[in-house]
Amino acid sequence: MPRSPTHSAAASRSATREVARLAQAAHYAARAHKFQQRKGLDAEPYVNHCLEVAELVATAEDPGDVEVVIAALLHDTVEDTAITEADLERDFGRRVADLVMAVTDDKTLPKEARKRLQIAHAPGLCRDARLVKIADKISNLRALVRTPPAGWTPERLADYVVWSQAVVTACGPTDAVLEAEFAIAHAVAAVTHPPIEAPLIRAAG
Repeated sequence: MPRSPTHSAAASRSATREVARLAQAAHYAARAHKFQQRKGLDAEPYVNHCLEVAELVATAEDPGDVEVVIAALLHDTVEDTAITEADLERDFGRRVADLVMAVTDDKTLPKEARKRLQIAHAPGLCRDARLVKIADKISNLRALVRTPPAGWTPERLADYVVWSQAVVTACGPTDAVLEAEFAIAHAVAAVTHPPIEAPLIRAAG
């Protein structure tokens, strides 16, 4: 049965509103990260990472709704900028704020403790948060291959490759498309940055 003109117009307005929300979130992330660059030698704008994570989530087998993609765009705002959880709730709603906080490290803890907690907390994340988590690791592995962080030793690069696998494995079955993308990114990174000795996951204690 053909859709009525009224139904089609309503669907079009709804889609336009979703695009507007995504554009708002992209602009928000760009402003929040405006003085930040990635650690690689090419020093690309940090917001490129946020955009890549959002794109990966949007192209997942089951990406959920627009708020999951918005959370992906904003996933590092609380951890790495002056944006607060309250800011996100005010500007994007409680659900987006909750998703961002679910993948936000506590920067008051030492780095190794934060890495251990990412593995420990991964199984308890909701599926939407796990999508963001896996997409983040894909983006980071791609960056390690494309332009490794300046000053990272071969051991540290290899460690990240092993640790990222531990985090994604702890997430459990989540999304076939993202898991396939991670497998590719991890395989390439493991060849580019192989362990110097037996793999050491410092994050696992």
